[in-house]
Amino acid sequence: MEKILIVVDMQRDFIDGALGTAEAAAILPNVLNKIKNFEGRVLFTRDTHDHSYMDSLEGHYLPVPHCIVNTPGWEIHPELAPYANKIIDKPAFGSLELAEYLVALQEDVPIECIEMVGLCTDICVISNALILKAALPQVDVIVDASCCAGTTEENHRTALKALEPCQVKVINANF
Repeated sequence: MEKILIVVDMQRDFIDGALGTAEAAAILPNVLNKIKNFEGRVLFTRDTHDHSYMDSLEGHYLPVPHCIVNTPGWEIHPELAPYANKIIDKPAFGSLELAEYLVALQEDVPIECIEMVGLCTDICVISNALILKAALPQVDVIVDASCCAGTTEENHRTALKALEPCQVKVINANF
């Protein structure tokens, strides 16, 4: 049985760049510690947009160019980058490619659990957690709240509360 840790979008633009927040920067040491001490396979997702981002539907609703491919803001944060051996680029909040990768892996190696950390709790973490729960309904999906941050603290808490009735386990939440 294999344990999987998914590090969601821990990129410079979400930590100290275009959409960076103090909360995102604050979880960086927790995420680094989680990665260093995790006994299993670690995967990263990377929010990825091209230079036509502002013409996209997401760009319409969030008119802040971010995570443009091959820019510094697109990169995994330098403290975490040495651990990013497997990165799945994703052009949307949720990644079907990530789900397909894990479903294929499950055929070869049984997955005991999938733990998730990263940014933003209320957008990409929740989207991917629910996709993975649908793709692998017999696998525990766990979100470590101490290693996540939302667009706001209120949105972070709301997303965590929304995950629990969907049978996604939330650990280290302090609300």
